[in-house]
Amino acid sequence: MKKILLPLIILFFTDALAFEKTTNFTFEKFEKAQQEGKTIVINAWDETCMTCAKQSKIFANALNDFKNVEFLFYEQTKYKEFANVLNIKFWTTIVVYKGQNEIDRKIGLVKKEDIYRLIRKGI
Repeated sequence: MKKILLPLIILFFTDALAFEKTTNFTFEKFEKAQQEGKTIVINAWDETCMTCAKQSKIFANALNDFKNVEFLFYEQTKYKEFANVLNIKFWTTIVVYKGQNEIDRKIGLVKKEDIYRLIRKGI
């Protein structure tokens, strides 16, 4: 039983953590995208968060599927000033803006169809 269980555990954690998460959010990028009237998707994540890892995989696909959307990501625990200005209190938060208007925000989404539905609200 141990011979089967250990590889499954390793596979699960390797798969969940295999995505590179980055911080590309800056106030300058955010304000420029707002002024240009773009759809903006912001995602707050944390390095130790398994839900964040699942979201990152979906966002990797969304970057290709939504070419005209500005995706901005930041690590919640390292960039508290971003969280404070954006009023984001939890990892896994996704906020969608259209220009300067916040359209919607959700916490903890992990299904592709739910995240894509949220993104489309800003288009």
